[in-house]
Amino acid sequence: MHATTSLPILWWLALGFLGESHGVATSLGNNVTLRDNTTEANCIGVKAISPDCNSHETPYHRDFFYVGGHYEDSDLGNLTYDQIYVEKLTPVGGVKQSKPVIFFHGGGTSGVTWLNTPDNRKGFASFFIEHGYLVYILDQTSVGRGSEENLDDFTLRIGSTAEISEAGFTVPELSDEYPQSQNHTQWPGSGQKGDPIFDAFENAFIPLTSNKTAQQLSMRKSGCEMLRLIGSSFLVSHSIGSVNPILLSNDCPDYVAGSINLDPDIVPFEDFTGTGMTMSSERPWGFADVSLSYDPPISNYTELNLTKIGTDTAGNRSCILQSGSTIRTLPNIASVPFVALTGEASPHITYDHCVIAYLQQVGGSPDWIKLGDLGITGNGHFAHLELNNLEIAAVVHDWIQERLKLE
Repeated sequence: MHATTSLPILWWLALGFLGESHGVATSLGNNVTLRDNTTEANCIGVKAISPDCNSHETPYHRDFFYVGGHYEDSDLGNLTYDQIYVEKLTPVGGVKQSKPVIFFHGGGTSGVTWLNTPDNRKGFASFFIEHGYLVYILDQTSVGRGSEENLDDFTLRIGSTAEISEAGFTVPELSDEYPQSQNHTQWPGSGQKGDPIFDAFENAFIPLTSNKTAQQLSMRKSGCEMLRLIGSSFLVSHSIGSVNPILLSNDCPDYVAGSINLDPDIVPFEDFTGTGMTMSSERPWGFADVSLSYDPPISNYTELNLTKIGTDTAGNRSCILQSGSTIRTLPNIASVPFVALTGEASPHITYDHCVIAYLQQVGGSPDWIKLGDLGITGNGHFAHLELNNLEIAAVVHDWIQERLKLE
């Protein structure tokens, strides 16, 4: 299928936002043309769905595809499993960059997270289209338009609650579970239930599978097929979506030009539960729940010798790394250029160092960009939706350009 469109229409029609957004008149003044007898106030938030409001978002041509998938016989007939939903967004002015960018959403969200923001500012997709990139946006297998017909293996859980979103994403400074939360300033609006921007954000959460093993196996089945069709690309992920570039770096590294991860939720051997600060065992293969290609090889994750490093505090979490005389590497993953970007007020600022430390231990040379060190301050976990999101997009763009110079 093919269409020429602009980003707010995709966001609003896909999600059916309720409520109104306020406090964004200045940014909307630069992005919306008003027809006769239409005031700017009538084109804020969901009101901008009106035919009287013309979007000035970055135009593009849109095609969509389902990649991968296979038939499984059932009592009802042949069902399709493991397909990825992929949107291809081509700049109207033509592609200017040599490699595409492919966006992977986080848990509880879908590909719309990369489109315009809940308060109707430009999102990452617009930024990269403006800079001449061919952009691909996924709904990963088992999520949204990539939902699985395999109802036995892909049981569902909730995407989020208002309380989880407030404490972990939009106003972590109020729950104050880690000291850096007090630096959070960039969420638009109050960040609480009843605020129209928060309500728009919360409306975007959808169920996801509770079976992480099944989900990861299905993504690795179809992910490399997608990359073979597209070619070498830069993979941009958020949160738990970062497990997908890890799997593709492991299975088909020649097609991954670089792995760019915003608040990567791949803490080795552990995960945070609840609102984000209570540790639990997770990812027994290090960065994934499914097997990775270690050297020397192992047949089971129990062959990894592990130890906990560092004193665990709310502001600086301890890490689990390998120990002993044999430190196994991950040569495929280590061969892919990797960068993590972490907001100064995100819970990830307390534990993303564990991701970097393990990547170094398994043979990689990862970059870690702490946004606060660049003067990009006040960001929480959903930095790509916050007020300074385009500054962060520019950091990603600059990193890609530096990698391209090395080729």
